[in-house]
Amino acid sequence: MRELIPDIKLWLTENETVALATVIDTWGSAPRGIGAKMALTGSGKFTGSVSGGCVEGAVLDASSEVLRTGKAQLLEFGVADEKAWEVGLACGGTIEIFLQPLNVELIYAIDKARQEPNASVTIVRGDVERIGRQLLFCSSGNTVGSLGDGIDELAIQAARRALDTGSPQRVDLALPTETTSTAIEEQVQRVNPGLPAMEDKSMFWNEIFIDVTLPPPTLVIVGGVHISVALTNIAKTLGYRTVVVDPRRAFGSDERFPNIDQLILSWPDQALKQIGINSSTAVAVLTHDPKLDDPALQVALTSPAFYVGALGSKATNIRRRDRLIRLGLGSEALDRLKAPIGLDLGGRTPEEIALAVMAQIVASSHRLPGC
Repeated sequence: MRELIPDIKLWLTENETVALATVIDTWGSAPRGIGAKMALTGSGKFTGSVSGGCVEGAVLDASSEVLRTGKAQLLEFGVADEKAWEVGLACGGTIEIFLQPLNVELIYAIDKARQEPNASVTIVRGDVERIGRQLLFCSSGNTVGSLGDGIDELAIQAARRALDTGSPQRVDLALPTETTSTAIEEQVQRVNPGLPAMEDKSMFWNEIFIDVTLPPPTLVIVGGVHISVALTNIAKTLGYRTVVVDPRRAFGSDERFPNIDQLILSWPDQALKQIGINSSTAVAVLTHDPKLDDPALQVALTSPAFYVGALGSKATNIRRRDRLIRLGLGSEALDRLKAPIGLDLGGRTPEEIALAVMAQIVASSHRLPGC
């Protein structure tokens, strides 16, 4: 979602009307996963992707009606294998897309909360008057918007569970109606005229889609060496927040790293504690100097970081492990260390080594075996 926000904010300043399309389910083969998004304007501009080919053309066509009526639509595209390529589905499959007018308040709230995990909750099925209602729940406990009619607390509970898993979810919500059963009965009859009266008036169902947005991952690089220059560039391309730590001013300077997010000129152990490493953090230790590497690894290997790697040969790493054991690190912590750092791509230049390191970080973030 966050990658679409700059374009959306620009369009809003130009007084464009904007619709938002979200993939809420897939079956079979589909090139984009659940949660993929596409923003579209009334003048025909768009950003992002929900599939490709004619599927996106159909979404663009449907957005005109959504923007004209202000009413959301649930679109389903099913494609046989032999026709799949014509509409952008790799090997056949089905995708379900929820298309709605942009909730401007929610977009600005997501942008403001970009440094904390959050979950947006959207009603995608249920009473026609409810469809498209949204609520944003942030991990700090802040909420924006409302689904109304007593659903919010149930939605927040579901949003918390989705944040725990870190992935989008579809959930059926039941609205308690002890005091509003008559009103709910009227809503059911309005949506489904002639439907027999509800025997059980204890609840009314709505289906919600919970979309999880996590903060951008952070890459902390210890050592402002030449590999680090290339590594920060690759990491930025992949959407990582980049931090370089080096107490040596000749290595850690704005001139060497003009495009990183943060430069810290202090000893690595102090800097890593200051940064506040979490499960979205990768740490690459690249100085090849035990005076700097070892204190950094003492902190990083006992932190929640999803990746910790260190530069050096196999022989260097054996000596490093011996030193860290003497410093009190146990085997469980040491087994987390990726050393020699990076996947074996056969490269030798700083740029090639940086590519190997980043490849291993990405593989680790997806929990691939052996990485």
